[in-house]
Amino acid sequence: MSFQSLNLIDPLLRTLASLGYDTPTPIQKQAIPAVLAGRDLMAAAQTGTGKTAGFALPLLQRLTLAGAVGPLGVRCLVLVPTRELAEQVYDSFRRYGANVPLRSFVAYGGVPIEPQVNKLRKGLDVLVATPGRLLDLHRQGALTFDQLETLVLDEADRMLDLGFAPELDAVLAAVPATRQTLLFSATFSDTIRALAQKLLRDPLSLQASPANAAAKTVRQLVYTTDKKAKPELLVHLARQHGWGQVLVFAKTKKGVDQLVGMLQDEGFTAEAIHGDRPQPARLQALNRFKGQQVQILVATDVAARGLDIQALPLVVNMDLPTVAEDYVHRIGRTGRAGSSGEAISLVAADEVELLRAIETVIRQVLPRVEEPGFEASHRVPSTGTAPVVKPPATGPAKKAARPAVPKPRVPDNAPRPAGGFEKAPMAPPAPARKPRKPAPPGAAPKTYGPQPGAKAGARAKAKR
Repeated sequence: MSFQSLNLIDPLLRTLASLGYDTPTPIQKQAIPAVLAGRDLMAAAQTGTGKTAGFALPLLQRLTLAGAVGPLGVRCLVLVPTRELAEQVYDSFRRYGANVPLRSFVAYGGVPIEPQVNKLRKGLDVLVATPGRLLDLHRQGALTFDQLETLVLDEADRMLDLGFAPELDAVLAAVPATRQTLLFSATFSDTIRALAQKLLRDPLSLQASPANAAAKTVRQLVYTTDKKAKPELLVHLARQHGWGQVLVFAKTKKGVDQLVGMLQDEGFTAEAIHGDRPQPARLQALNRFKGQQVQILVATDVAARGLDIQALPLVVNMDLPTVAEDYVHRIGRTGRAGSSGEAISLVAADEVELLRAIETVIRQVLPRVEEPGFEASHRVPSTGTAPVVKPPATGPAKKAARPAVPKPRVPDNAPRPAGGFEKAPMAPPAPARKPRKPAPPGAAPKTYGPQPGAKAGARAKAKR
């Protein structure tokens, strides 16, 4: 099947051809005709399968054929949970709509609101926004929803996970009841299904891939080691295997900053993305990484669903996520659009239950690797029948692995006690202490420490 067979208009087909898009993905084959027909949609597809194009292309076509928007109006509203995802979706609408006369924009918090207010005055065909900033703009009178035709909730499960339920309720109360509503997400919990029943009218349900499935194009490995050895192991692997660009996920903001500092000290170009960094700094770090000016980008889960990097070869989990489903979104940053990728997780003994939960979600037991010199002192318990594989073949290491401490060799003819255990040699006995000489008769008993009048005597002596 080709994009021509999906009844897309010529300007969109020319854009797709210029972008090198030849064959629609499974989610695009199902979603594009449904959205063009005006159906409400509930679509589940794993990240990296092209679901953004699945709703952006048909919506651009409908908006192009339906006329123009008036001042302060918005015809298509796309709600997303994070700033990074907002930028990614907005960029997709701009690229796909390069040959159609539509206005689109993106709005999120963490940046000044005045430029966003000014952009909305003439009205927009497409607005991609996070819930909080959208409500700020609406309450200030910068936009109205009277002209809204389509509402898209992208990564709706993540919006609820991040605590956006009150904001979602406020948005849904403000938009027109008569509209087209599209729910796109990688996962659908019972809560999301309940939300869909409330929002959607006779929706078409699509499942383009098994729920919480990891992409088959991603090779997944687990390196078992001790927690304190993880940073050193990361540096060792990067040098040993000659890694190019790497996206590393850490659990905490502090952990991200500490890891970036260590990597920079080791001579790597590294940047950080997390919620405490200003939005301009986060965008600059991402753009530098996309422009291959930065080798290692370290991020918290805030970036897991919002990073779209072409041909990213490798994702590393420095820490396993506490929510097993987030693992799928992390490794979904590589192996996108049919390309191959690799996902490596550094796992310590205290993370075994997190690993077990991840393997339950993705329905497979991940193969394990032990890197020579970095074996775990505290063994990572087994979670199933995962094969232990040899470390990938590489060239000569730039940094030698930590040498193993040799065990003392006992001569074969040495006497051994019953049971076969060597007895440690006994320490030589301590020399006997000499007896004290008895004090002469009538002598005062010997005392220790400062005595009464000692300070006064010392002062008198000092005056002499």
